[in-house]
Amino acid sequence: MNLPNRLTLLRLVLILPFVAALSTEFTGGKIFALFIFLAGTATDYADGFIARKFHLVTDFGRLMDPLVDKMMTVAAFICLVALGLIPAWAVIAIVSREFLITGLRLVAAARGLVLPAEKLGKHKTVWQMVTIVYYLLLLSVEESAPRSLTGSTLVTLERLGTAFLAVTVALTLWSGISYLTRHWDLLREN
Repeated sequence: MNLPNRLTLLRLVLILPFVAALSTEFTGGKIFALFIFLAGTATDYADGFIARKFHLVTDFGRLMDPLVDKMMTVAAFICLVALGLIPAWAVIAIVSREFLITGLRLVAAARGLVLPAEKLGKHKTVWQMVTIVYYLLLLSVEESAPRSLTGSTLVTLERLGTAFLAVTVALTLWSGISYLTRHWDLLREN
């Protein structure tokens, strides 16, 4: 197994401690979750960069890299809903798109095809990660310096978070519709 694929598997392994740190109440847990998520994001960038630069792109990587990205971001979004930071409907829209595209990729795989991630999907992933990191930073600040957030500051930060989430949901839906439309022929019966 090459280095990019190992980094993808490392990101998969990071999901459990990330969710545990975000879901349990211990001092520094939110900050620890932020660092785990940032490490996962770094491995996502690194595995793609290394695979392309050194011609180490594999079918495993084409399939598993976006799948593990989805698992990490979906886990984060679900935890953020559980913490009351974002609405469930937004996460349902995001998760539905991810399942739909994953299903389409499975149909393609059954036909011997691998559908790699596309540019719009990569932009969607970046926005999802930015949104998650924003909320994790907000949680970390609240955990480490709760008195630093006054009422007006908190309202401003919540509005900014809502704007990030709106862009993320819009890009997620747009990229899903675009991907589905581009590969619609895979859903027709032969």
